[in-house]
Formats: sequence, structure tokens, C-alpha cells
Amino acid sequence: MKEYDVASLDTFGAKTQLRVGDASYEIFKISKVDGHDRLPYSLKILLENLLRTEDGANITADHIRELGGWDATADPSVEIQFTPARVLMQDFTGVPCVVDLATMREAVRELGGDPTKVNPLAPAELVIDHSVIADLFGREDAFARNVELEYERNKERYQFLRWGQSAFNEFKVVPPGTGIVHQVNIEYLARTIMERNGQAYPDTVVGTDSHTTMVNGLGVLGWGVGGIEAEAAMLGQPVSMLIPRVVGFKLHGEAPAGTTATDLVLTITEMLRQHGVVGKFVEFYGPGVSAVPLANRATIGNMSPEYGSTVAIFPIDEETVRYLKLTGRSEEQVALVEAYAKEQGLWHDPAAEPDYSERLELDLSTIEPSLAGPKRPQDRVPLGNAKTLFRSALQNYLDTDKRPVTGPADEASKESFPASDPPANDQIDPADKPRDLISAATGANGRQSNPIRVTDENGAEYELDHGAVVIAAITSCTNTSNPQVMIGAALLARNAVERGLTRKPWVKTTLAPGSKVVMDYYERAGLTPYLEKLGFHLVGYGCTTCIGNSGPLPEAVSAAVNEADLSVVSVLSGNRNFEGRINPDVKMNYLASPPLVVAYALAGTMDIDLANEPIGYGSDGEPVFLRDIWPNSAEIQDVIASAIGAAGFGAAYSDVFAGDERWQSLPTPTGDTFAWAGESTYVRKPPYFEGMAQDPQPVNDITAARVLAKLGDSVTTDHISPAGAIKADSPAGKYLAEHGVARHEFNSYGSRRGNHEVMIRGTFANIRLRNQLVPGVEGGFTVNHLTGEQTSIYDASVAYQAAAVPLVILSGKEYGSGSSRDWAAKGTMLLGVRAVIAESYERIHRSNLIGMGVLPLQYPNEVTADTLGLTGTETFTITGVTALNEGRIPRTVKVTTDTGIEFDAVVRIDTPGEADYYRHGGILQYVLRKMLTA
Repeated sequence: MKEYDVASLDTFGAKTQLRVGDASYEIFKISKVDGHDRLPYSLKILLENLLRTEDGANITADHIRELGGWDATADPSVEIQFTPARVLMQDFTGVPCVVDLATMREAVRELGGDPTKVNPLAPAELVIDHSVIADLFGREDAFARNVELEYERNKERYQFLRWGQSAFNEFKVVPPGTGIVHQVNIEYLARTIMERNGQAYPDTVVGTDSHTTMVNGLGVLGWGVGGIEAEAAMLGQPVSMLIPRVVGFKLHGEAPAGTTATDLVLTITEMLRQHGVVGKFVEFYGPGVSAVPLANRATIGNMSPEYGSTVAIFPIDEETVRYLKLTGRSEEQVALVEAYAKEQGLWHDPAAEPDYSERLELDLSTIEPSLAGPKRPQDRVPLGNAKTLFRSALQNYLDTDKRPVTGPADEASKESFPASDPPANDQIDPADKPRDLISAATGANGRQSNPIRVTDENGAEYELDHGAVVIAAITSCTNTSNPQVMIGAALLARNAVERGLTRKPWVKTTLAPGSKVVMDYYERAGLTPYLEKLGFHLVGYGCTTCIGNSGPLPEAVSAAVNEADLSVVSVLSGNRNFEGRINPDVKMNYLASPPLVVAYALAGTMDIDLANEPIGYGSDGEPVFLRDIWPNSAEIQDVIASAIGAAGFGAAYSDVFAGDERWQSLPTPTGDTFAWAGESTYVRKPPYFEGMAQDPQPVNDITAARVLAKLGDSVTTDHISPAGAIKADSPAGKYLAEHGVARHEFNSYGSRRGNHEVMIRGTFANIRLRNQLVPGVEGGFTVNHLTGEQTSIYDASVAYQAAAVPLVILSGKEYGSGSSRDWAAKGTMLLGVRAVIAESYERIHRSNLIGMGVLPLQYPNEVTADTLGLTGTETFTITGVTALNEGRIPRTVKVTTDTGIEFDAVVRIDTPGEADYYRHGGILQYVLRKMLTA
């Protein structure tokens, strides 16, 4: 096993001492490598990483020279081994990580090894933030009751994590009710510069959540990986990667008054998606960097997965140091960060122009208020056009009989869900009243608006129609770390209350901050009562709505929505708005800044022009416009200056790993190996190592495979492995019912990730998935080609595996975009899928497939399933895979079908390290075998 903090061979004589005050640290000077001075900031960090971990085997002097001589214009081809300083997890992805490590301990013991060898070799920290559900809202006891329900639902999982905390070295758990993982990371866990065993070096991290990149705003190089890669990293296995292309994003100017970090990040997301940065590093530089507050930098870094880059990093500068002081880091730590960054050339120079592979530029003064939606974060909607674009997009959600789901003749069928920005409808009159919405939106289709009358549980009477905002959620790591937008939301609430405005009664309003610090500064500023007056009571410190834990809509609202098949809306300050993710009753989802979330709660509909139409009528009967209640920047800054300080952060994180009395009183199992409970429906021993021999078997070609699903473009990991509610009539719901779990105790797929039986049944079970093998059907269904009948994907998989028939998935562009969800790959493998053939992949999911022994293949350029004439009914044979047994990666393999179609598929095993993982049947098997032979 490779050990962390191993002594470097130091071929370049880079080892030296750095004195900071009274302390002295061993460091590795990157200036000893030719070419270092022209490298981007992010590659300088990688260069130091190689210098410090040079061992002559995984990392050689040639690797270091290759990085020093990096050709910015070349396509990535040089593999390096990156050793992250630490691993970060959240509970949805962390529980299966710990399950796998516990299972590995048993596998090592069964193969004659020492189970305690399975132990993290670097700091691994897990924050429980994904499990709280916003069941209760709009009342003072919402937080207490939601936490109580969280413990009732997740007791088994939390006991298991407490066992892991005691059983594994270097593994710490931040208990429930503390904050969101990425906000806790930037406010407390991130070191910026690590100090360990007398060495100082850049803080680097891999995390089991794609938004790990939020820490890039703090100058920390890190990104999201699948849980299986994170486990390998914890066990000392370096991350195999190609030296990437680096996109330089130059900033200049200052953002206009009235715009927010959310507006900035949605603009950047749109620009970078259009430019194309999948698999690349993005690095911000230039004179405008100093004008971007740290919290805004974190917001930009957070959204990196939404534009597809591996990282989106800012360099260390005075703003970084100021933030470290503000958040209560020690004087010694702050001094080390500044001294190390300056010594190593990592301190930002606004005039510097490093070598970049590609360059973009943004004048911050051009930013305008924006949203994104209704189903993808990169689909920016200028606030001034929101009403018109909403009406246009609505057509796709109303014309369900015309939704294209299959057939090469219609280009729209390439999407696995409707386009979010169809051509504008010239028939829409901006002056239309909300009640005329449907006739205006549908035009010649002749369908009329049919509002439904509702009397809710509180006796309120109102009409619901398409476009009603039924969820307004201030949530997610993206924005709740940012005092500017959080204070802005509270001040807007104050102004609205003072004018006599109230939220609409059908809106579910929730406030789920990323850390306790937020409620501390709200209290200090006296703003909490105004938010609560509008229904924004604290519901929990967690991801809630953004991860799909929005909780149910009020019964009367849900019943009306389903009875009339209304296309209603959620507005959330999150980063993900994919179909089927937020709430099963809600079809259209918009990302917005926290102040705009409050505004739409007041308006109650997306069918409003907030720039020109009144948001409501005040207590004096006069119209109130958004501009009348929007807080000014100076007031926001005054509140920030008076209410936020290091003392608040110190109090919130003074004993962050201890937890409350409820956490501390949980009965905790003990022992080096876990005592699995046979009746548990949350935590079960997975089958990954069953029958595993000490030596891997040769890989084989794939013969006579059938298609389990034929999918379109932009299939996300949410489509493949949903995180939200479990439907009662789904295979997972039936499994839970058969095991005595009551419907109200089903919890979510995310919370059940420690049970492979649930997760297999939930794979490809998203309610909005469109499998082109079953046209016109939504959800986890397919055709069993052995019988010709339509069935669930899970039941078809069982039949295929019983008949020893291998399976393939066909898909379009951007397969596996979204979260770094290892269960999207684990479930795929356990369903019996041997290969995926797609037009393109998102980085993390492609890697995860290899990590589970599934072969990712890609159509040649300009070739698709449709141009080839593939329908998904064929039998597939894939030959040439066995070349991997010879120690090489074939560039292509031959794909043939029983209908005579042939093509050469590109093998997307991109590095020799990935090839090793595939030969061993997966990354965990590879690491386990290395451990046994070490």
C-alpha cells in the first residue's frame, strides 16, 4: 500500500524549510522544476503534489518534467497520479462508502489478510446533511420536528456511521443538524494549506459530492469523485488522471448594484456550457478577481458540475486571508497560508498571464438579474424575460400527447426530456393576465386554462393554475454560504412585511441554511421575524429541497395539482433543477437567488413580469413592485459588517464533531468488523466481493447482449439513480413493503443507499425517465426482449440475468451528467449491464462505470444510434475487449448486431490506471488485491 506523507525521492532537490513565525515546515519548492513559472495556479498545485510524492514508481521524475513542460495547446495525453490530502463525504454517498469499507474488511479476512489494514490513510470527514426532509414548514417547531423525524427514519444509518467513526482511524463525522457539507468545508474543514507531520503543502481534496468544487473558491484544488474512487483515495490509492487542459477565465470590472452572486454564477454557467469545458480545469484570473468576494467565489466554484468542468478555481490572495480570519481560523494557520502561497508562487498577481489552453473573458458590469430553468442549470433566463420564456417552455409540459420520445425523424427526440427553451411563441401577448395563461401558451392547440378551486387545510380558498409557485426554498450549499444573498433575502422579507405583503397560501416556504452561522447573524440583525412572517421558518440545516428532500406538498395542493395535471413550479436557491428531482408533483423548477425565492413566494406564480407588474398590493391597497422592496447594496453591506464576525463562526464550530444529546445517546456497535443486521432495510452487506479470487480473471468480449434501455441526450445520474421519494408501486417500494416497512417510513432513495437491494430496484427508476424502447411511457420501464412484454427495468434485469444474457445501455450526449453518484454505476453493474454506448460522457460517471467494471464506449464522431439505425431491439456483440489482457488499451472495439449493423466504438478507458481497474473487475477489487500483496 502507498502511504500518505511518504518520503519523496526528491530528484529535483526541491525539499527545503519554510519558517513562519516560530514554526518551521518542510516544503517542496516548485521553482526547482523548469517551466513552473508559466503554469496556471492549479497546475502548480499538481506539480507540488508530484514533487512531494515522487516514489519512482507511481510518480517518477519524468512525470514531474512532463508537468513542468506542459503544452497548453495539446490534448491531454500524459497520465499522472494525484494524491489528495483529504477526502470529504456527505451521508448519502458516505454511507455506501463506509458500507464498502466494512465489506472490504470482511473480504480481507476471508482471503487471509488483516482486516484492520482497511483503514483511511488520510483525513476523511463526513458531514450528515442530505437526510433531513422538509416535512414541516411555516411553523416555529418545524426545525425541531424535522430533526426528530430525521433521527426516527435514519437511526440505523447513524448508528452505522458512529460505528465507523470508532472503527476507522482518520475518519470523523459531523452529526446531523450542523450544516451542509460544502459550507462546513469552506467555513471550518478546509485548511487551504495543510500542516501534517512537519510538512506544509497545499490542501487538496476529493469528495463524494460533485459540488466539492465549492472549496475551489478558497484556493483549494478539489473535485467530486464517485464514492468508489473516494474509498480508494482513503486507502492510499492515488487518483489517476491526465494532465488537463486549463481554461483561463479573465474577470474585470465590477458587478452592477442590484445583481447577486447567483446572477453572476448563472451567467458564467451559461458561458462555460456553451464554450465546452467538460473534463477541463477552469481558473479565474485577472484584475476583476479582487472584486469578487470569497463567498461569491465559492458560489462560482460550487456550480462547476453544472458547466461540466473538473474544477473552477480561484487563487489565494488577500480576500482568501480575510475570509480565513473572518471564519475563525487560528493566527498560525492564516500566517502559514499567506507565507506558503507567496513562497511557492501561488499568491495571485492581477497582472499575470499564465499559459492557458483556452481563454474566456467577462466584464462583471454586464451581469443582469437571472434565473435558470425549468429543468437545467445552464438554461439561464434573464429576469426581464422570465414570464415570456416560462410561457414558451410551458408548451412542452402541457402537450403531453405531443412529447417526442422516440424516432430519429424528430431531432427533439434526442432529449430524454423536453427542451427547456423552445422557440418563443409569437402568439403570446405580454399583457395577458395570468388567468389567460393556458390559451395564450398553447395557441392553436385550443386547450383552455382550467384553474382548479382549492380549500386547503387552513381554510384558505384560492385557485391553482399552471405556473403556480408551490415551493419557494432557500436551500443548498450554492447560495446559503453567501451572506450577501442571504442578508438580501431577509431584508427583502422585511421590506415586504412592512408594506403589508404576504406569501401566497399555496406556496410551501422553507429556509434550510448551510450552517448555524446563518441563523446567528439573522438573529443578531433582528431579521428572523420578518422571514418567519412570510413562512420562511428554519426547517433544517441541510440540502433539503435541492437534493429532492422538499417533503410533501400540502395535501390539498397536491390533490389539486394531480387532479388537474397542473404544471406547477418550484423556485429554489439551489444548483440542481433536473426533472423529477425536486418533488414528484412539480414539473418545472427554477434556480434563483434567495431574494428572488422570497419574491416568487410573494407573487405565487411564474407567470409574472417582476420588472413591470406589481408583486402584490400593500396594506394601503396600493401596488407594490419588486423594485420597491429590493434592498440596496449599501444596506446589505452594513448589516454584514455589524452582524457577522469570527465569534459567530467560533461558536458554531466550537465542538462540531460532538453532536447533540440525541446523537451522543445513540447505541453504537463496536468491533473491527461490523455486525450486519439481517433484518435491516438500511444497511446490508453488498455482493461486490462474493467469490472474488486473489488473482483477477481475464476480461472477455461481450456476446449476444440485449439493450436494457435506449436513452436520449442529457441523461443525468438523477435519471439513472434518483435520490428522492420511493413510489409505493415501484420495485423498490414493493421490496420495502414486503419487508414490513410502512409507506410513510419509506424515506428516500438517497437515505437507502446502504442497502443494495433497494438501490438495484431504484436504478433507472426516475419518474421522468424516457426509455425509447417504450414510447410514450415515463419511468423505469423497458421491454423484456426474451418475452416481448413491457415490464420494469428491474424485473427485466432479473429475467436477463437468470438467462445469462448480458446487457447494454444506449444513450446520447452528456450521459451521466449531474451529481457524482456512485450508485448510478453500482446499480448499472448490479443490473447486469456490461457496457454503455453513448455519444459523450460527463467525467465522473464515466470514471465510476470503469470503477464498477462496466465498459464505457462512445460512438465515433458524427455517428449516433439513430444515424446507424439502431432501435434497441438488436442483439449486440462487442469484440476486441480482450486486448486489455495484453496490458494495452484498444483505441476502438468492434460492435456488431444481429441485424447487420457494424461500427467501431471508441473505448473510453482513458488512462492505464483505469485499465487496471477494469481488468480487476473494479477499483475496489484492485485496491483489495494490492492490499493483500503489499
